[in-house]
This record gives sequence, structure tokens and C-alpha cells, in this order.
Amino acid sequence: MTLKKSDKTSIEKTAAVLREGGIVIIPTDTVYGFSGIVDLKTSTTHFMTDAKIRAIKGRAESKPLIQLIAHPEDIFTYTDDKIPSELLAKWPGALTIIVHVKKDSPLAQTSIPESGTIAFRCPGDEWLRKIIEKCQSPIFSTSVNRSGQPVLDTASAITVEFENEVDLIINDGDKKGALPSTLVTIENGNIRILRQGSVKI
Repeated sequence: MTLKKSDKTSIEKTAAVLREGGIVIIPTDTVYGFSGIVDLKTSTTHFMTDAKIRAIKGRAESKPLIQLIAHPEDIFTYTDDKIPSELLAKWPGALTIIVHVKKDSPLAQTSIPESGTIAFRCPGDEWLRKIIEKCQSPIFSTSVNRSGQPVLDTASAITVEFENEVDLIINDGDKKGALPSTLVTIENGNIRILRQGSVKI
């Protein structure tokens, strides 16, 4: 199913599909992304949507998926790492921050990579943040492409390639030339840039 982002029901319908464990292709403040709900310990059902997304992208897909959160302060639900104020000031926005997951995090073990670290982003798109808020959980996000292939940046190409493999596609037009998020990690209190994207650090 395809739905335009401008449709007045798009937030409710997208959140409903995600809450049921479906996979949605969502326009973000950077590029289009595959999304699925993140499993929490408190949930009675573990959907393991990250595995579903990896299966769609292809066997070679092994990179940890970014988790999107609704509010900047939500990151402290999942980590005890000290995050420099100049980084948090960039949120909401196209900045991804890698942190260590704290022991009493509500994330289910299936949602935590073996590294014990997760890349979080509070996206700049208010529409997307409302969806995450309605899910009452972070949602996974990763670029829309087959593993090892270029990122798809037109709505038509995405629909042709993945329409039969996902539960919903939200159409927000083409995203040609869109930069990915800036990716950083924090080492001994210092910021290290792993990927320079649209947000300047």
C-alpha cells in the first residue's frame, strides 16, 4: 500500500502499521528509510523488525540500524553516557549519536547489537516525530536499497523495487541530492565524526 505523506491520515496509519510489527518505507529529514518498531522489554510481543528489514535489504546487510526517538531527552532512557550539550543542541535534526546502552534500559535484548552501542537520532521532521511518539517506542531506520546497491532517491524507483515486500510506503516525492545524517561517537568526552552529513559539527 502507498500513501502520500500529505494525506491527513498518514500519521495515524503509519503508526498503526508500525505498532503491529509492519515494515514501512518512510521519508525522513534526510533520505527515505525502512522503519519498524523497536522491541521493548515491557512488550508482550517481540516483532524483531530489524531482522525483517535485513531480510528485505539482503543477506550481506549486517550494519546496526539507527533508532529514531521522538524527543532529544528520550536518549537518556537508553544510555547513561554524558552527551556534550553542543550535540544535543543539534536535535531535533539530522545528527546521529552512538552511545552505550545502559543495563536497565527498556530495550529488549533483541534490540541491542552485540557491541552494546546504539546509534540514536531525533529527526528534524515533526511529522516523523509524531509517528514515533504514537509508537511509544523508538523505531528502526536504515536507507532504502538492496545491500551493496545505491540508495534509492525517487518515489517511483522505491515503489517498483519494494512495493511487494513492505506493508506501507509513504510517498513524499523524490529526495535527489539529499545528504545522510552526520554520524558521531563520543570517546573520553570527545566528539569523533564518523560520517559528515548535513549537520555541521
